[in-house]
Amino acid sequence: MSKLWGGRFSKDSDHLMEDFHSSIKFDQKLYREDIRGSIAHADMLGTVGVLSRAEADTLIEGLKAVQADIEEGKVAFTTEDEDIHMNIERLLTAKVGDVGKKLHTGRSRNDQVAVDLRMYVRSAVAETRQLLVDLVEVLHDLGAAHVETIMPGYTHLQRAQPVTFAHHLLAYIQMFRRDVVRLDDWQKNNNIMPLGSGALAGTTYPLDRNQTAQALDFDAPCANSMDGVSDRDFVLDYLYAASVSMMHLSRLSEEVILWASQEFAFIDLDDAYSTGSSIMPQKKNPDVAELIRGKAGRVSGHLMAMLMTMKGLPLAYNKDMQEDKEGLFDAIETWQKCLMMAAPMLKTLKVKKENMRAASEGGFTNATDLADYLVGKGVAFRDAHRIVGELVAHALDQGQALGDLSLADLQKASPQIEEDIYEAISVDTCVKRRHTKGAPGFPQVEEALDECKSWLTQQQ
Repeated sequence: MSKLWGGRFSKDSDHLMEDFHSSIKFDQKLYREDIRGSIAHADMLGTVGVLSRAEADTLIEGLKAVQADIEEGKVAFTTEDEDIHMNIERLLTAKVGDVGKKLHTGRSRNDQVAVDLRMYVRSAVAETRQLLVDLVEVLHDLGAAHVETIMPGYTHLQRAQPVTFAHHLLAYIQMFRRDVVRLDDWQKNNNIMPLGSGALAGTTYPLDRNQTAQALDFDAPCANSMDGVSDRDFVLDYLYAASVSMMHLSRLSEEVILWASQEFAFIDLDDAYSTGSSIMPQKKNPDVAELIRGKAGRVSGHLMAMLMTMKGLPLAYNKDMQEDKEGLFDAIETWQKCLMMAAPMLKTLKVKKENMRAASEGGFTNATDLADYLVGKGVAFRDAHRIVGELVAHALDQGQALGDLSLADLQKASPQIEEDIYEAISVDTCVKRRHTKGAPGFPQVEEALDECKSWLTQQQ
């Protein structure tokens, strides 16, 4: 089969070279975008008079027919035609005749692939954004059911201070909302159209790039033809957003794994999102959470690979940039699937309130509040810190919690301690007294949930 670019060459490509060089195995995903971009290009060529109106309309109808054939499974793409662009042009020419050869007037595969891929990522941004919003809604609803469910907060994976389950979930809500903002920023920064840049230096034809940009829902044509064909920041921006969000999902998954363990026993995962062991009958494994945690590294790897691909490339287009697709496509699919799995896993889990509360009461999470109590009695904080540390050591020796110590033992450490100490250091009081904005106090958590609900309403 003769190459559409073969006039310069006196011999055929080596078969191994063809397979190595061809991208149709993966860039066939872009067929809708390629056809849509070609329709807009053909229409514009007819408008500005580069083609007759009849020729443009023939191309447009032919492209629509090619798309229908592809979607009905009537088309077998070939490596001989290398990529999706050449495959579609060959199919079009077979369908409409020699006028099909005029479609490529005023463009190059360099600007063609750039516009195709940008439209593909733009669609992925919209789809992924909705999945993030759906996950935030699940977290919101779970949190709203547990505003007063007290659990230990941790630093260094050591019990630190009492919080609520809702407050803990609200931290992840903030993370995933930032992920949404990153995707919104993608739209602001990257919705510009490279088509019309040609190979790198524009074209001598009187193209109306504004018409094409409007037809393809871009904000504007790109401002520089060399940047238009060589820019892959829009791929990197998506991969970065995916990597950060997958890191958030991984952190959440790690906590789900811990909480579901017998050592924590804070939650019970639904059977539909767990698996068993082939040898140990008692096992219930949090495989969904573990897979999400594992796939985070895979997505970050795609970001690193693309950064390394781009870092040494001179302007303008280089064949290295064909490496922009496989990792991107996998990252899109992986991120979206992880979001689709995380939401129902969280929605169906059962919270073991009593175990969460018991962990809060048994881990000296009220020690800071005892120090604050002493400060309220006129003791300097540094002295209060030392006194409480000594009381914790004494309680550990006795196998007791701070609230189990007798008033006499407490007063031996500090005569400022009075009968009201037990109420002051109950985990309920510890949480309720944390009433600054963003803290785990019940009214503050309700306020944060209300604000999140309002944000969710605005996303509809």
